[in-house]
Amino acid sequence: MEKRNFSIIAHIDHGKSTLADRFLETTGALEKKEITKQVLDSMDLEQERGITIKAHAVRIIHQTDDGKKYMLNLIDTPGHVDFSYEVSRSLASCEGALLVVDATQGVEAQTVANTYLAIENNLELIPVINKIDLPQAQVEVVKQQIEDILGIDCSDVLLVSAKTGIGIKETLDAIVKKIPPPQNNDHKPLRALIFDSWFDNYKGVVVMVRVFDGVIKPGMQIVIVSNQKEFDVGEVCVLTPKILTVDELRSGDVGMVVANIRTVTDTKVGDTIIDKNNRTVEALAGYKHMKPMVFCGLYPTEGHRYNELREALEKLSLNDSSFKYEPETSTALALGFRCGFLGLLHMEIIKERLEREFDLSLISTAPTVVYRVTCTNGDVISIDNPTLLPAHYEQIEEPFIKATIFVPEQFIGNILQLCQEKRGTQKEFSYFGKDRVMVVYQLPMNEILWDFYDKLKSSSKGYASLDYEFAGYQVSSLVKLDILINGEPIDALSAIVHKDKSYHKGRQITENLRKAIHRQMFEVAIQAAIGSKIIARESVKPYRKDVTAKLYGGDVTRKNKLLQKQKEGKKKMKQIGKVEIPQEAFMAVVRTE
Repeated sequence: MEKRNFSIIAHIDHGKSTLADRFLETTGALEKKEITKQVLDSMDLEQERGITIKAHAVRIIHQTDDGKKYMLNLIDTPGHVDFSYEVSRSLASCEGALLVVDATQGVEAQTVANTYLAIENNLELIPVINKIDLPQAQVEVVKQQIEDILGIDCSDVLLVSAKTGIGIKETLDAIVKKIPPPQNNDHKPLRALIFDSWFDNYKGVVVMVRVFDGVIKPGMQIVIVSNQKEFDVGEVCVLTPKILTVDELRSGDVGMVVANIRTVTDTKVGDTIIDKNNRTVEALAGYKHMKPMVFCGLYPTEGHRYNELREALEKLSLNDSSFKYEPETSTALALGFRCGFLGLLHMEIIKERLEREFDLSLISTAPTVVYRVTCTNGDVISIDNPTLLPAHYEQIEEPFIKATIFVPEQFIGNILQLCQEKRGTQKEFSYFGKDRVMVVYQLPMNEILWDFYDKLKSSSKGYASLDYEFAGYQVSSLVKLDILINGEPIDALSAIVHKDKSYHKGRQITENLRKAIHRQMFEVAIQAAIGSKIIARESVKPYRKDVTAKLYGGDVTRKNKLLQKQKEGKKKMKQIGKVEIPQEAFMAVVRTE
């Protein structure tokens, strides 16, 4: 039976998962009663948010009109910019890809980014316009956009409605006709690409692979190239999408390998599996070690649940090798963990999974990026926590990203203003069609951490789309901003900010904290400082008990005596009293205009 390996690439919410559902239904891989929405998106979060977080692969059998059967391996890809490396490895496992574009929204930022990834991997691209059944569909306009922006011929573009099933059979026929079959390299030494892995309580680590050369079967001894660790293959399976055990996986096949592997960190995405008896085989190209880009502190709101949080992080890291964590102590929040993520969405998903799946209530500190600091002695160190910044240093370098933004022409002024406010440098500006603009900016990653995406959407009434990639480090004029509550520095509230924005940022943080911190029986002083210099101050007024209410006359000294006694009591209370800092206070650090 001839094989075809393909992927579906699209911008978020352009119908990729729904199209995969129709393929499973049309080919009979699942009965109609077994199909739920987004079959391959098995996590609750994936279905709620309408995004694919983990890559999946499924084998389907398609029969053409001439009665010939073909084995199609659909390798699903994650659908967010944070997971672009995983997308690139999934694409490297294919010979072709369906480029799905929404007929109502047209080409967007991630469509472009994923198309370039596919072209880099020399894939055969088949353009597909989805959602043609909607009344606001603009098929001819979208065709023109695909040709103008992506340079792909749309003379035989496929018109599809994944929801109603229009054009599904034609799409499957096009996959068979246009995507080349994988080469038969069964006779060569084993080389298989890992494009996903997860932990199973009964089987250990399950590895999803595409076999390029050779054959992999139970009983073989394999080696993972990056760490040279050896394992014995226990079983090999394929997803149909039910798990089906097979005798072997041959060159061109996609499937699961169970090999008594105990930790997910041994099976990183992009790594190569080879035969133990042929160690000289060259690894497949493209592997790189994934480093976290965004960091934040996670602390339990109830201190006694620290061990529960640690166990939850351990379990979660079993299924996500790109997520890192280590213990950390804060004077304000006691014991917690410093966690590293691929990006903001990755951070949001991990935090939400911890709270949902493990019933934890968490406080998260303001997210920060990794800075490179050159010390006075010439050493270069990387810091992901503002408290680690040395008192004296030569320079700080911050990470920059290259952001590609697609936006209708009427909103371009708002977008340019937003990028300028975020210290951006314009690199490209071009028109596509009558009213579509593509603008490329170089932006400091620190500036886009929280509200950039929200402001981008609100400035364009939801029409702008964003894709970004890491663009290296640049020297910047940065300073550490400390927040003091009643004279005590709160390490969890400190931040590294640009010098030109430090006064404005300090002013806003103290104002926000004044609103977030609850009133006490004593005055609470909130200060923002750079080094020993206080740049902003706010006060939370105390509750005041009317101690003179019981007086009904007599000399004024009686009243003064009671007020003096109250004043001394408040002074003493201020020395020993503790200020409880709620989660809103940590959010106040980042909610600045």
